[in-house]
Amino acid sequence: MDTPSVKVLYIDDEEHNLQAFKASFRRQYEIYTATSAAAGLLILQNIDINVIIADQKMPETTGVQFFKSIKDTYPDPVRILLTGYTDIEALADAINHGDVYRYITKPWSDLELHNSIKNAYDAYKAKIDLRNKVSELEKTNDELNRFIYSISHELRAPLVSVIGIVNLVKMEGLYNSSGEYWNLIEICSNKLDFYIQKTLQYYKNNKNVAEHSPVEFEILVSELISLYSYSDRDTQFNVKINQPVGFYNDAFRIEVILGNLINNAIKYQKSTEPNKFVNIDIDVDVQRAEITISDNGIGILNDHLEKIFNQFFKSKNHHGSGLGLFIVKEALTRINGKIEVTSDLAIGTTFKITIPNGKAT
Repeated sequence: MDTPSVKVLYIDDEEHNLQAFKASFRRQYEIYTATSAAAGLLILQNIDINVIIADQKMPETTGVQFFKSIKDTYPDPVRILLTGYTDIEALADAINHGDVYRYITKPWSDLELHNSIKNAYDAYKAKIDLRNKVSELEKTNDELNRFIYSISHELRAPLVSVIGIVNLVKMEGLYNSSGEYWNLIEICSNKLDFYIQKTLQYYKNNKNVAEHSPVEFEILVSELISLYSYSDRDTQFNVKINQPVGFYNDAFRIEVILGNLINNAIKYQKSTEPNKFVNIDIDVDVQRAEITISDNGIGILNDHLEKIFNQFFKSKNHHGSGLGLFIVKEALTRINGKIEVTSDLAIGTTFKITIPNGKAT
């Protein structure tokens, strides 16, 4: 550790203190000195300093003021304050705001100051190492996401072919010619397609930057109902849409949000319910869109309401990937939307969503 590679900047308006510091530590550290905050800043602009030591009592700028001024511009160097008098308020404020790693009273003890510099440099290295690790993890995560997206995308091509063959078999009237086999193939294919599409949604939702584009809720909701209602033709949809003004936001994410909620409302209906329904109410104004989606399905346990938006959470009574509502919450977060949910096992579930109108902003 005690090598000249550790760069220390010492700022003090008293020249003899700078000379004493150099004499004591020149063999252990690569030392830079300045007689003012302005001169110290100039050194910081040209040298990658690891540890900064500043005297508190300087005529133009105090040590605490200097540390605060460089906190955002030069966050990495670890800061040590030297003080020859007691200024509890200034010290407490600096330490509480993270501007000072440690303070030492003057005249200093060489051993105490040496240990402080050594510990400060260890803290500096830990900070840099952590940043590098985070960067590596982000890179690895990005590569993993791209790999998952690529695999999922490639899997869909042969799967769509299988689903297409099943549809051809239906058109030729051969669907029931082999007992339950074609039905089993169709169920498994649709389930696999569902999981792949959820994976693709998750990837796109993480990667895409929000882009404002016009959203026509009447058209969008109609398309989503047609897309997802094939699995349960008995469910009645009651749709009320009031959109007197244009609405602008991320059309892709809004489609993902509504698609997941409508699909869930259909999927989690009670099999014994003779009058299955899903109510969709949308009111749009220049500020926002208020969306309510309610059903008379199996409902959600109160204990689970706070967990349903967690990644991979699946209730005992709910089958699925555990990604749908997580994706909904993530998508809403990225477009500054909000969601609330209420549920009763005897009545059903209601989701209330608020999405800001991008045109208004």
